[in-house]
Amino acid sequence: MQPAKNFDRAAAAATAIIGKIDSDRFGAPTPCDKWTVRDVVNHLTHGNLMAAAALRGDRPPERGVDYLGDDPPGAFDLSIAGVKAAMSAPGALDKVVTTPLGDHPGSFLVHMRVNELIVHSWDLAKATGQSTDIDAELAEAALAQWQERIDRVPRGHMFGPEQPVLPGATAADRLAAFLGRAQS
Repeated sequence: MQPAKNFDRAAAAATAIIGKIDSDRFGAPTPCDKWTVRDVVNHLTHGNLMAAAALRGDRPPERGVDYLGDDPPGAFDLSIAGVKAAMSAPGALDKVVTTPLGDHPGSFLVHMRVNELIVHSWDLAKATGQSTDIDAELAEAALAQWQERIDRVPRGHMFGPEQPVLPGATAADRLAAFLGRAQS
């Protein structure tokens, strides 16, 4: 596992998709039940801020806050820069931090961010009519990891029932379907 390299790839995929969202589409619905495009970008931004704080050993940012302001892509980009800076600190990837799946090395937390960035990039791409062909290698790895871990994070809490996959589905489509996103 190459946490920094994989994070850079996932962040680049998410940044590209977010950068192509027209300002009038931030209120559009997404495959994430009850979340708009803006809500998903804010969720990703908050997750990045949480990861950076955990890697630095700081107090996590407050939940339920709008971290996007008037510039959602800019706020997202700043949160990505914060994670990159935090994970580049000496020992950051080796120290034990608290994650939603328990206490793990910082590299595991970065790995979780990669998975989150890939699946929510799919949500944003789907909601805004962009290609869902998102970094096939990272999407395949995320799918394999979620297939292995799904018993520890019960469906219904964060994920719906597995959905059918359409012919010609991308790796990110298969990941999204496994996590309960409808493909049509």
